[in-house]
Amino acid sequence: MSFGRHIREARERLNAEDRAFSLRQVALRVGIEPAYLSKIERDVFQPPSEDVIVKLAAELKEDEDILLAMAGKLSTELQNVILQRPKLFGELLRQLKSAPDHAILRIAREIRDGDW
Repeated sequence: MSFGRHIREARERLNAEDRAFSLRQVALRVGIEPAYLSKIERDVFQPPSEDVIVKLAAELKEDEDILLAMAGKLSTELQNVILQRPKLFGELLRQLKSAPDHAILRIAREIRDGDW
């Protein structure tokens, strides 16, 4: 599913229960023009900046990392983490590329818990 279509479906799901999630109202709360959001949702325009995506994620109760990934972007925070040790993170990501989800989750838990 495209970034724009995902945004539209998320907004329309919320709008079905709460009219505060109309295209116009969401756009205004995020700080963009309604016409611009409409074009993003219809994939006329490329996904917006990181800042706008983060605001959309919060507004639509979506995970910002997932939306950024769908937009082909990486958060500034993650970029900074990778830039601290680019060779190591590059190798790690290449190795994790084909690992099953449960293995990646186990590694993340071990690191988080300091169990390594």
